[in-house]
Amino acid sequence: MSITIDTKHGVIREEEFLGLWSQIQDSEKALKGKTGAGADYLGWLDYPVSYDKGEFQRIEKAASFIRSKCEAFIIIGIGGSYLGSKAMIDALSPFFANERDEVQPKIYFAGQNISGKYHDDLIRLVKDKDVMINVISKSGTTTEPAIAFRLFKNLLEEKYGAEGARDRIYVTTDAKKGALKELAMAQGYETFVIPDDVGGRYSVHTAVGLLPIAVAGFDIKDFMKGAKDQMEETDGAMDMTDPCYRYAAARNILYRKGKTMEIMVNYQPEMAMFSEWWKQLFGESEGKDGKGLFPVSVNNSTDLHSLGQIVQEGRRNMFETILVFDEVDRDTIIPTASEDLDGLDYIAGSGMNHVNNKAFLGTLMAHVDGNVPNLVLTIPELSAYMLGRLVYFFERACGISGYLMGVNPFDQPGVESYKRNMFALLGKPGYEDLARELEGKK
Repeated sequence: MSITIDTKHGVIREEEFLGLWSQIQDSEKALKGKTGAGADYLGWLDYPVSYDKGEFQRIEKAASFIRSKCEAFIIIGIGGSYLGSKAMIDALSPFFANERDEVQPKIYFAGQNISGKYHDDLIRLVKDKDVMINVISKSGTTTEPAIAFRLFKNLLEEKYGAEGARDRIYVTTDAKKGALKELAMAQGYETFVIPDDVGGRYSVHTAVGLLPIAVAGFDIKDFMKGAKDQMEETDGAMDMTDPCYRYAAARNILYRKGKTMEIMVNYQPEMAMFSEWWKQLFGESEGKDGKGLFPVSVNNSTDLHSLGQIVQEGRRNMFETILVFDEVDRDTIIPTASEDLDGLDYIAGSGMNHVNNKAFLGTLMAHVDGNVPNLVLTIPELSAYMLGRLVYFFERACGISGYLMGVNPFDQPGVESYKRNMFALLGKPGYEDLARELEGKK
């Protein structure tokens, strides 16, 4: 039940991997010894074994209560406060989950954008349903989720009264400080902790991800066990055959050869949001000091009909990392037809998964022939356990890879630039000088 990697299509010689072994070891020592840049944010590293077991039980209890009481559960957050849980829920849920009567509660997300139309439509959709919310924010002052929380807090208080709303609001925030923590204490909301030493993009295995995933009906014990097993497997690695080390090394070797863009490729549409989580993880971690691979994603075969051309024959500055699953739990058989007008009789009786697999293999061969190196990660099955492993796999690889690139993979100073400008343009007190400066740039 391990993740494996095939680098034979990556156009990398074995001696290149071996040449990075000492740097991989140094990166691992810096991570485990907490001596590298950003060492204050390495709580995720051993979280699969060091997590608060008492809080975990409270999460399970709260999730069970929520599932028994509400029709619509709204998760409010942005960035790492929502991407991980949405990725896991989308990957594990049946397609069209919110259109299925048997799926309860319906899961919705808010505060991940500033669209007035989106939030108006969501309010209209849920206002007559039994609603509960989980607001996720370290500070409580991040603009997008703060606006959404105001909206839905007002909705709950108008619908249930202040007392009734209190039991329908769950807060995931800092353990001791911040505006949201103060409000939660004053109002008596049930709270869960975002650990001080875990950054948002590394927080899927904390309450940030666990409560939403559990409310959606998935086994968070399996999810945590997957992370633990992956952690222990990587901890026990002795050489460059380890898939996590090999992936981190391969992407750095290709980066040093001028491949500045990494494309995450899925052939299972339920994994589209997982790619979004992966993009934040690597984009925020490595994109600084003028360095970093630009992370993008495609969902094939859909995107072969839109982006396939540029991958095949565009600039040769990219490589692909493909996620492949050994087992897919269901299939659809292609029927026969009385007349073969569409020319499909040659695959009649085959499953669509078989065709999808051949599309993957054919595309891989074409892209490698077109000088686009491919790395193939194979996952035994799509389950909570394997997603727990996969999340930790990428987190660990990201930490190693960032150190190999010579950056701090645990901060994100550039994220603040747009916020300062936005605050000034909105007229937030304290930003008057910047507002005048920006006015002159219009």
